[in-house]
Amino acid sequence: MTRQATDDSRPRAGADATGRAAPDGHTADEAARFGSSPFYIAFARALRQRGMRPELLCEPADPCARRLLAEYGAMFVADRSVAVPPVCVFQNEDEVSRFQRQAGSRAADFDGVKVELQPAVLDALLAAREDARREGLDITPRGGAEAARRDFADTVRLWESRVRPALAHWLEAGRVSAEDAERIGSLASGEQVARILELESCGCFFSKDFSKSILQSVAAPGASQHLALLAFDVVEFTDARVRSILARHGWFQTVRSDLPHFTYLGVREEELPGLGLRLAYHGEHVFWVPDLGDEGD
Repeated sequence: MTRQATDDSRPRAGADATGRAAPDGHTADEAARFGSSPFYIAFARALRQRGMRPELLCEPADPCARRLLAEYGAMFVADRSVAVPPVCVFQNEDEVSRFQRQAGSRAADFDGVKVELQPAVLDALLAAREDARREGLDITPRGGAEAARRDFADTVRLWESRVRPALAHWLEAGRVSAEDAERIGSLASGEQVARILELESCGCFFSKDFSKSILQSVAAPGASQHLALLAFDVVEFTDARVRSILARHGWFQTVRSDLPHFTYLGVREEELPGLGLRLAYHGEHVFWVPDLGDEGD
C-alpha cells in the first residue's frame, strides 16, 4: 500500500510534509511556539553536543515533523552513552541498516526470544531484569523479537495494519471517498502520514479502534524508536514494581498511550525535566513526554 519514500520525498525546510510551502499566520505562530518550547531547546542542545544540526532533523516550520518529534522525540535527549538517529524519520531500509551498524548492537536470549539493542541499552535491560528476578518478578519481551530491534519494513507493515482497516472504516462511514481512499493508499509514506494527520484533525482517527491518533497506536514508517535500538516492549508493563525497576535503570514510558513501550534514556528520573520532558498520566501510568510549553496532560 505505502510506497517507500525516496530522498526526494523529504520535506524541505520551511515546507509541510507534502512539500508545499508552509503558510503564514497560525502555522508560523505554531512553529515559533514549538521552536521556543522547553523540549525543542533541550533537543537542539542535546544534538549540538553530539555534533549534530537539529534543524536537519526537525524544521519547526514543518507541522508533520513537529508532530512526529512531539510523539517520539524523547529518545533524542538520551544519555550520550548511546547513539541517536541522524534523522527524525528514516526514509528507507538502507538508512536504517547504516545507522544500526554504526550504533552497534548486541543480542541476548530471553527464554528463547532474541532481544537485540544497542550494547549499553541491553546492559541496562539485563540489569533491570536481574533486579526484577531478585524480587520474584520478571521482564520479558512482548511480541517476540519485534519487542526490540525492528527494520524499516517492520514499521511499514505495522503502519499499514492500521491504515488499511481505517480507510475501509471511514469509506463505509462516508467520511472518505473511494477516490481519496485509493489515492491515500498509493501515496509515498511521508505524504501519506501528512494526509492521514489531516484527516485525523477532522475526527477520522486511524488507530486500531478508530478512537485516537494512529501515532498513539503505531509509529509512522521510519519513525519508530525500535529502529534506533532504544526501545523495548514489556509484557509486565501493568506491574508498577516492574515500571519502577525499569526507571531505576534508565527506562521510561515516553510514547503516550503505548503502554507496553519503554524507551531507554539512561538518566535518573529527576533529570528528565531538565531534558525538556514533562509528566503526563494515563491511569496509573506515568509518561515522560516532550514539553511543548502549551499542552496539558
